[in-house]
Amino acid sequence: MVNAIAQFFEPFLRRLFPAGDSRDRGAPVVLRWSSHPSCVGLARMELRKLLANWGLSELEDSALLVLSELLANAARHARVSPGREIETRFVPRFGAVRIEVYDSSPRRPELRSLDPDAIDGRGLILVAALADQWGVGERDDGVPGKAIWAELSVPLALPGEGGCS
Repeated sequence: MVNAIAQFFEPFLRRLFPAGDSRDRGAPVVLRWSSHPSCVGLARMELRKLLANWGLSELEDSALLVLSELLANAARHARVSPGREIETRFVPRFGAVRIEVYDSSPRRPELRSLDPDAIDGRGLILVAALADQWGVGERDDGVPGKAIWAELSVPLALPGEGGCS
């Protein structure tokens, strides 16, 4: 299902981001999404491509999980009104990526204590475990709401841990 939706949107994405655009040069990439659950899969697909282009494929598993949690939380809790969308920004850094999710809700997410019997509430615990750092702040574009972000970096290999000795 997600692949069919992705194929449907591919021509539109190609027109929005022609070959040789800023995604190839390592500039931040800004995309907007509705709160429909299928958008999480589409956003993951875009981030996967970007990480490969930026030489950060090593971060793929963790980055995609972090993105999924942040975007799903925004879609679930932000109550996106018509005309308002959730925005993602993917910012490449040397050996790292910053994932930002902007929504129109002023309500800040809360890191809950782990309840083994709860069926939800683990998203930010996962983000905190996978990201080097994360946080929540004001939007920088003048729109009401918040920005939640996470930074992930490629782990440095210590001497004697594989590679050349």
